[in-house]
Amino acid sequence: MPRDRLQSNGEPVFEIASVGGVGFAFLALVVGAHNSWINRREALERANLMLVSLGRVRRFHGAFPHFVHAQTGKVIPFAKYDDGGDLVETALLIQGLICAREYFSEATDAECLLRAAIDKIVQGVEWDWYTKGQKGPLWWHWSPRHAWTVNLPIVGWNEALICYVLAAGSAKHAIDVESYHSGWAHSGAIANGNDYMGVRLPLGEPFGGPLFLSQYSFCTLDPRGLSDSYCDDYREQVQAHTLINYMHCRKHYAEKDGWGLSACDGPKGYSVNSPTSDSGVIAPTAALSSMPFLPVQASEAARHFMAWNGGGLVGRFGLMDSFEPSSGWVSKTHLAIDQGPVVAMMENHRSGLLWKLFMNAPEVRLGLKRLGFQTKAGDARAGHPIFTSALA
Repeated sequence: MPRDRLQSNGEPVFEIASVGGVGFAFLALVVGAHNSWINRREALERANLMLVSLGRVRRFHGAFPHFVHAQTGKVIPFAKYDDGGDLVETALLIQGLICAREYFSEATDAECLLRAAIDKIVQGVEWDWYTKGQKGPLWWHWSPRHAWTVNLPIVGWNEALICYVLAAGSAKHAIDVESYHSGWAHSGAIANGNDYMGVRLPLGEPFGGPLFLSQYSFCTLDPRGLSDSYCDDYREQVQAHTLINYMHCRKHYAEKDGWGLSACDGPKGYSVNSPTSDSGVIAPTAALSSMPFLPVQASEAARHFMAWNGGGLVGRFGLMDSFEPSSGWVSKTHLAIDQGPVVAMMENHRSGLLWKLFMNAPEVRLGLKRLGFQTKAGDARAGHPIFTSALA
């Protein structure tokens, strides 16, 4: 399995894999094969190898842990009471598996076996069990040793919308729709509707929070024309969140430093950055994974990142995870959960590939229908008047 962190020379920092990072790796394999960066056989062989590795991982009512040993599959506790199932990491894995299953759709023995192996994992997640038997929220963690001690409900707005879509569309373990309304949307309290720097934000916390909140789920869910009881168009939500983040950075950072605040490495360790909690660290993944939503600004950021300090951000696998412009500090690592969305979102901007694959999957269509979503596909690069006026 891909390592959670690699050093700039390609060596792993630890033999740890994050399950969400493995999900993003499946998305990257599909993109690589689609663009002929690797051939279909190579992508299929690597996907099957990762599936064999996943088969060694202990599951907790079908859910995977957050961290595992990359070679043995042994569970590595994420925190004191978090040594069991992590439903959000599991969802990020499942979205990658579904895209791989939809992409490898040929009738060959190898692709049929891959689809069967993926279906076994997808159908084995007991989403309904993670409601504690109630009609309230899904719960993030469960451990056989510590039960529900972490006690963290999955409520929006955050990166975990994908959990509810997959849970609602499950063939064997579907949740009640009330879990979405009272849990994820907490009975309408998910709404925002305020203006920040001239931009109306439909949902979520003030100023939107770190950008990964609007990126992880939408690596596969197509927000263009997607609507439900709480948002008329999820593209507007994601674009507004992105634009607020961009405008904050334009106000506080030099143009040559690019832009983008999210969760990433920092001089004092991993941290979460946003307009309301800005430690001065820019994460290239934040801007580059915004390519479908602010393509001009994301492309400009890419050029600034590549040129910054004479190529000081460029490592073996692309841009390093993060940097602090004020001090010149640069991360020495690449992170799977930051690299993966860059590949996924750039391809969605170019071709919509992952959006098409995922939105056509039967469990996704069923989940969206059960939750009351409406879909109306649009152009990922289309503008919107509120963003044009705000930038002006």
